[in-house]
Amino acid sequence: MRSYLRGERTPGIRIPPRDGFLQFLPYCRHRLAEDPHLAATVLFDEVVELGYGGGYSTFTGALRKHQARPRCRQCHDLAVAASGRSDPVPAEGTVEFDWLRLPDPPPSWGYGHRAGLLVGSLPGPGPAAGAGCRIGRWAVALAEDQELPHLVEAVDTVLRRLGGTAGCWRFGRTPTVWGPRTDRVTPEFRQVAEHYGVRVECRLPTDQRSSTRRTLDEAVRSWWRGLPDDTSLRNAWDDLDRCAARLDARWGSTDTPALRKLPTPYPARVRVRRTVTAQGLVPFRGNFYALPEHLVDAPVEVRRRLDQSHLSVATPAGAVIARCPLAPAEAGLTVVEHSSAITVLERHPAPVPPDAPLCRRNTPRPPSPRALAEADALRARFALQPTHRPDGEGDAPTPRVPAPRARPAGGTGS
Repeated sequence: MRSYLRGERTPGIRIPPRDGFLQFLPYCRHRLAEDPHLAATVLFDEVVELGYGGGYSTFTGALRKHQARPRCRQCHDLAVAASGRSDPVPAEGTVEFDWLRLPDPPPSWGYGHRAGLLVGSLPGPGPAAGAGCRIGRWAVALAEDQELPHLVEAVDTVLRRLGGTAGCWRFGRTPTVWGPRTDRVTPEFRQVAEHYGVRVECRLPTDQRSSTRRTLDEAVRSWWRGLPDDTSLRNAWDDLDRCAARLDARWGSTDTPALRKLPTPYPARVRVRRTVTAQGLVPFRGNFYALPEHLVDAPVEVRRRLDQSHLSVATPAGAVIARCPLAPAEAGLTVVEHSSAITVLERHPAPVPPDAPLCRRNTPRPPSPRALAEADALRARFALQPTHRPDGEGDAPTPRVPAPRARPAGGTGS
């Protein structure tokens, strides 16, 4: 009642619990700014000696809540250099991806009974990006199926033909991209989006599709229905380019937002089954790779990692029998140079630039003068902290001695 009468409290509004960590926050910030890799267990012991009365889990939760631990810039720069990508930079615009199924591709392509075409388009002039907007620049890529490696390869091909990437990718409800049960981006494709520094959105079934986008889908389907069965992959791409030129001339301007520079391709591993032809050739992505004559009609597996400039040919059991330099896709070339020796490939770490500062992760760092001054202020505050007696007779300044508590044996906790 006294609190209500004095105006210290408002009826119906609960007083939030007092955060005892706030008075130790400046000291923790000083220590973690000096050493971002300082273990939370070590810092917890230090604040307990200064008078902190909370538990270890409460302490680590407060560190995360107040974001007291900064990011180590040296470690971040080295990780970025090793991955070959750059920090995400805000970019305007959205790349719309559409997947079109192509039934029964020509046997000469080596795709089997299924194939697909990934269409990537940028918004053109007119309404804002989203439902109902016009199409600007667009590109396509052929893929064998919607499995993650093939889809990532097609996405990277589309983006490089567009000349870069926007800040957002929008897909339909493709199971490889959008989980049907979780209704969110799959963890595997989230790693791909983080590599390119973009966010992924799902296009809802109720979203209205623009007339130009429907025209694009119908034009691609008409191109596929009119393609002869004996068409080579190179001729199919030339025919599709002529179809694209006609559509671009019909739509007029193709002004698009500025695009971000692409990093190295995501290191997805593509594996496809092939059969060596009677001429000792293996078809892959519109080119042929020569193998020794004794492998005619043998089933093989072609392996390629998207960030490497070669591919490997292996037996169905997994033994590598040849390694060939990668030819440009759909170039119609025959590669006869290969190495038949089975080698073990090792990925060496990226060289560290000579002027890059090294991280002192394992070097002990004592508290700085600013942290020591903050510690002295905390000691003085808790040494003179008054203790309220239950009988209300008065207050007496008594030193506070923290009680011992158990804590985990190791780990940073934050």
